[in-house]
Amino acid sequence: MSTLRFAALRKSLNRKPIKIIDENKRSEIFGENVFNKSKMQQYLSVEAFKSVLDAIDNNSKIDRKEASQVAAGMKEWALSKGATHYTHWFQPLTGATAEKHDAFFEIIENGDAIERFVGSELVQQEPDASSFPHGGIRNTFEARGYTAWDPTSPAFIYGTTLCIPTIFVSYKGDALDYKTPLLRALNAIDDSATAICKFFDKNVKKVNSSLGWEQEYFLVDNALASSRPDIILTGRTLLGHSSAKGQQLDDHYFGTIPSRAMAFMRDLETECMLLGIPLKTRHNEVAPNQFELAPIFEETNLAVDHNSLLMDIMGKTAKRHNFKVLLHEKPFAGISGSGKHNNWSLSTDTGVNLLSPGKTPMSNLQFLTFFINTIKAVNDNEELVRAAIASAGNDHRLGAGEAPPAIISVFIGEQLTSVLKELESVTKGKLSPKEKTDLKLNVVGKIPEILLDNTDRNRTSPFAFTGNKFEFRAVGSMANCANPMTVINTIVAKQLKDFKIEVDKLIKKDMKKDDAIFNVIREYIKSSKNILFEGNSYSEEWQKEAKKRKLSNNNSTPEALKAKISEKTIALFEEMGVMNEIESKARYEIENDEYTLRIQIESRVLGDIARNHIVPTAIKYQNTLIENVKGLKEIFGKEFTIQAKEQIKLIKDISKHIEEINSKVDFMIEERKKANKTLDSNKKSMMYCNKVKPYFDEIRYHCDKLEMQIDDELWPLIKYREMLFIR
Repeated sequence: MSTLRFAALRKSLNRKPIKIIDENKRSEIFGENVFNKSKMQQYLSVEAFKSVLDAIDNNSKIDRKEASQVAAGMKEWALSKGATHYTHWFQPLTGATAEKHDAFFEIIENGDAIERFVGSELVQQEPDASSFPHGGIRNTFEARGYTAWDPTSPAFIYGTTLCIPTIFVSYKGDALDYKTPLLRALNAIDDSATAICKFFDKNVKKVNSSLGWEQEYFLVDNALASSRPDIILTGRTLLGHSSAKGQQLDDHYFGTIPSRAMAFMRDLETECMLLGIPLKTRHNEVAPNQFELAPIFEETNLAVDHNSLLMDIMGKTAKRHNFKVLLHEKPFAGISGSGKHNNWSLSTDTGVNLLSPGKTPMSNLQFLTFFINTIKAVNDNEELVRAAIASAGNDHRLGAGEAPPAIISVFIGEQLTSVLKELESVTKGKLSPKEKTDLKLNVVGKIPEILLDNTDRNRTSPFAFTGNKFEFRAVGSMANCANPMTVINTIVAKQLKDFKIEVDKLIKKDMKKDDAIFNVIREYIKSSKNILFEGNSYSEEWQKEAKKRKLSNNNSTPEALKAKISEKTIALFEEMGVMNEIESKARYEIENDEYTLRIQIESRVLGDIARNHIVPTAIKYQNTLIENVKGLKEIFGKEFTIQAKEQIKLIKDISKHIEEINSKVDFMIEERKKANKTLDSNKKSMMYCNKVKPYFDEIRYHCDKLEMQIDDELWPLIKYREMLFIR
């Protein structure tokens, strides 16, 4: 065993048990480090408190005077918790979070010092932050950027820093982050959905989008991970032969959580409770060393912030437990990768889940309205929905027999499918009193009963209805939830807006409201059939059927991203006030560049490991075999070829693999050079996808073959069988 590999294994085996932190009741520590409503009431004036609540509930602006009162109260609370600094915490288009810390400390005129934090520092800052991706929105010599306070997401303390969630925009106000378009999309869905709700309940004043994410991840011993250059530099293994035992026995799934992993989870949950992240569920996932956690549903903006914060906390907490968290969608070949299921729904300020049927036919008609409009929104924008989950990492996972395919479809179950068929058969035009009564009682009125027995879910479906919500299963584990949630809320907002226009037209023609709703819904069911699929989305039959239905099958990120700058998409985002054309095109450029850079980094790392680790080790072992053959020749003379038959064959095999590795690495480098000369971001990403990336599997094949042929004591890299089972 190589010295480095032996040292890493020994270090992992000599871990001292981590003492599990004593915990209070979760309810007692929940939100302790969050400047939530109860803290605001304690530290703010009545006027300032009302102003913040009005901003949260009604999107009203907070004037500078009240902002100063909020800042003063926030500072006093933060100091009482031991904070020394504050930061505007934001989510740039890197996929990570960003922060620049400033001390409360200031020198005053007489040379004394005070702790100071004023309204202007709370509301807006200029962090510059010129090196973040911008997609051409701003030039280096025009790098001014602003962060602005988002009062709908409460400030929190992490370590000794007061973190204030903010948006991040350019000097001209163009969005440079994930949060800004998301907030705009949430405003759009609120406006459109509230208008529809008034068909059923005049008392509804606001509709909130809710999100419950499920985060999958891997835990690997930190010493072992640190010995693998590919894990450190790319977040995944680029080489490695499958372990004899992987996930085939399904013994890890929902099994007893290993004690080391449990200690990490409990520590993580305590951190999350203090920060108001309502974690509820934890369990082993399918692959060895793979786990999942999930919170209680929250308002979408807050849920997105909490997921971004969680990913930061996971890494820091893991280090204390001598683990490394892998959030890459496919860190290990041959076993399941990780996703982040986004469970999405809509609810009113009157406490009604709009995607959950009620006890009356009227409430069920409301449910059907939102249910069918959502299906139509996905049907009409399936390429954009696919683009929302596109990334280099997710390309490895989608359609790999462990995750939904790149073809977007909607699963609703056989029972609801039959309901839609009955609704489709509704007579066009005005309904007679008897027809309307029969429809409400026999079809609409039975929905709660149908859903009670229709609790199964299709894990192969990218977008599945699961009882009172839609589960967007195709989102990648590293993704910022804001990206898919911006798209889903925008397309549904647009669809609901169009729906209201059509219903209002029929009402103006003296058609009763219910008749108008039924007539429009009926046509939507007909026009959205293509997107509905109840079978196995992994199957080849579905690939063929989807092609007949003219559904897109964009298997790669560069292909999928083109939908983001189609005329239809740009018009959609502009109409709904979510993104202007500049912002849409900037994101397209950024995401193409990110794809290229990730593949480029992986290509360089793979070439480095193959040539500097694998090939020298293979040659070293080959030399040992050659010496063995020479010795056999001395002993057996002319008969040595018989005695050394297997050694000679192995020497030839190793030579073949070495030759293939070196030649493939050369070809890969040449293709990379050609791609790097291309200026068009999409053409470049396509070249990396179609010309550079294919060499990954070819190089890996020969390296992995050598792993099984070379003496275990010589092999330089930690193996799958050593990494994938927590000790």
